[in-house]
Amino acid sequence: MEIPYLKDLEPGPLQSGLIVAVAVVVAILLAMVVHRIGILLLRRLAHNRPFTTNATHIAFRASQVCVALFAVRVVLTAAPDDTPGLRSLSYISSVALIVALTWCVKKCIESVSITITQLNPYDVADNLKARRILTQTRVLTRSAYFIVGLLGLAFVLLTLPGARQFGASLLASAGVAGLVAGIAARPVLGNFIAGLQIAFSQPIRIDDVLIVNGEWGRVEEITGTFVVVRIWDERRMIVPLQWFIENPFENWTHTSSTILGTVFLWLDFKLPVAALRAEFERVCKAAPQWDGRVCVLQVTDVNERAMQVRMLVSAQNSGNAFDLRCAIRESMIAFLAEHHPEALPRLRSAIDPVELTPSTLADAGVQDKILDGAPTQR
Repeated sequence: MEIPYLKDLEPGPLQSGLIVAVAVVVAILLAMVVHRIGILLLRRLAHNRPFTTNATHIAFRASQVCVALFAVRVVLTAAPDDTPGLRSLSYISSVALIVALTWCVKKCIESVSITITQLNPYDVADNLKARRILTQTRVLTRSAYFIVGLLGLAFVLLTLPGARQFGASLLASAGVAGLVAGIAARPVLGNFIAGLQIAFSQPIRIDDVLIVNGEWGRVEEITGTFVVVRIWDERRMIVPLQWFIENPFENWTHTSSTILGTVFLWLDFKLPVAALRAEFERVCKAAPQWDGRVCVLQVTDVNERAMQVRMLVSAQNSGNAFDLRCAIRESMIAFLAEHHPEALPRLRSAIDPVELTPSTLADAGVQDKILDGAPTQR
């Protein structure tokens, strides 16, 4: 006796598709459980290891997607050949797995960058080493992002059907097209190579004080293509990376943040230099911005009207040096105005004596008559 509904349950494409769908769901659930257990074990084993701990948090979602797609890919590989849409599903799952792996690798790189930044804070007084490490980390991280994304795209193209024919056609027409592409990509490649040079040779670092095209500012951010310089008045100057390799610029904090500052005053020759030097040293010692290294007053130049006094001071950084220079300038002017006003610059004039002779007296008499309006007789 033949039961009708059992005949519909005989193996076929539809039943294979249903079985594969159920297997995919089960595989995804199992992958989620295995992933969760593995992450918990890693966090417990790497409790005192910041790199692994941060990676388990930052790359958690990306790694979860990778495990789930890998499970789907295993199920589709073992599925019967007559499963509806098997080939399309295989291509889609392969591409999705490559994209997820690329995402996971980028998240792992991000976790390494964040961990290095946390272990080397640069918001401290002596932050030269931290800024050096932070600059290398940021530039190399963006370079690694670019390389990982490029590799991910390459693997996706190799997975898709016809990718080899596409590559062969590009290779066959790589004459003029290659030249045009090279010229067009020159700024991008130049900035990429410049970024690697900056990461290793480090002419600039994060939070360095620079003079770029006459503007004073600090390096706020270094991206893969340009540098953001925060000007003292809160403006932002965007400078390509390659510019720092090809052009000279001033870096006030390349080896140390300490710096010397100068104050120039033009004063009269009657200035008591010793009294001004004593007052200058007193102001330096009382100023909180002075670091105690250099405090020198010298007469550095003279001209026919006055003499130039240079006051040289030192400070821990350029910001303190600017404030210290302003404070010294104000104090010196106030001291001179109160105690030695004769030392302030002045303009002198001299009247030469005139020799009195009969001819000069006669000329003077004639001039007096002219000025009085009287007629002259010759």
